[in-house]
Amino acid sequence: MNIRLAQTGDLARLNELYVIARRYMKESGNPNQWKDNRPTQAAILNDLEKKQSYVIEEDGIIYGVFAFIPGDDPTYHEIDGAWMNDEEYAVLHRIASSQQKKGIFKIAMDFCESRAANMRIDTHEDNLTMQHLLKKRGYTYCGIIFTDDGTPRLAYQKKMSNTQ
Repeated sequence: MNIRLAQTGDLARLNELYVIARRYMKESGNPNQWKDNRPTQAAILNDLEKKQSYVIEEDGIIYGVFAFIPGDDPTYHEIDGAWMNDEEYAVLHRIASSQQKKGIFKIAMDFCESRAANMRIDTHEDNLTMQHLLKKRGYTYCGIIFTDDGTPRLAYQKKMSNTQ
């Protein structure tokens, strides 16, 4: 599996992956995190424009997409709880998979964690799959943040031991 920056020509496939992810969320008891309109087309295009959207592919077939965003995230300015530290961090957002290959989350997280001293991530309280995966990778629950549409999310952080 290979990771590369997503390109405008990938847009149709990215939209397909988000449809698959929304369906999976609904089927696994998490109908409210993305509902039928998240991520927005504007957010997807913004990720592409800022070169923070990545795809996971093999033999030219895209199996996963995620946004890796180094630096400040406005939704993380206020937290009902406390972050582990106030050091620089990066964020993983909008991860989705075709469900055709196992290990997409691990591949994306390995990529992100190798490029950041601190990672922050959030998920909906109903997203038990993501909560399990984050705990398994050593993320610490830090509290509640609110997204741009005002909905609450469980916020997690991990400080990498392999970086300075």
